[in-house]
Amino acid sequence: MTRNSRPLAVFDLDNTLSDARHRQSFLERRPRDWAAFFAAAPQDPPLARGVEMCLEAAGECDVVYLTGRPERCRRDTVAWLAAQGLPDGPLHMRRDQDRRPARVTKLEVLRRLSAGREVRMLVDDDELVCDAAERAGYRVVRARWAESSDALLEAQEREGRT
Repeated sequence: MTRNSRPLAVFDLDNTLSDARHRQSFLERRPRDWAAFFAAAPQDPPLARGVEMCLEAAGECDVVYLTGRPERCRRDTVAWLAAQGLPDGPLHMRRDQDRRPARVTKLEVLRRLSAGREVRMLVDDDELVCDAAERAGYRVVRARWAESSDALLEAQEREGRT
């Protein structure tokens, strides 16, 4: 397969480009209120460090967005990315009923992407995703510029929701 000359920079959304803290309380309830959690995503403020890194990466790379958000959130997510002035790029989302851990689903997408293009870096806040990507040989930038709740971390790993 012929490789495109521009490498890919892959960016997560929640707590990497967008500040999801205002909606993490929906995951601290029992039962978790997933509908409200995702409905509030369009109100996420941007995270300056993540946005800056994405804009910088776009100078040398094609940007790809890789999120654990379900496919049903696509319209809101695309609108949010555009409103922040982020570069155009493909958006890979979780199938609506896919409950596998993000470390599994995101690594699958990274492998598909790297089959035809160099993946220059993955920028993600989920430590388990980052660990899995590093073990697979990808360069990882750990997005540690936002606070994440224990409930969100549990949801990412155990419930495969984001």
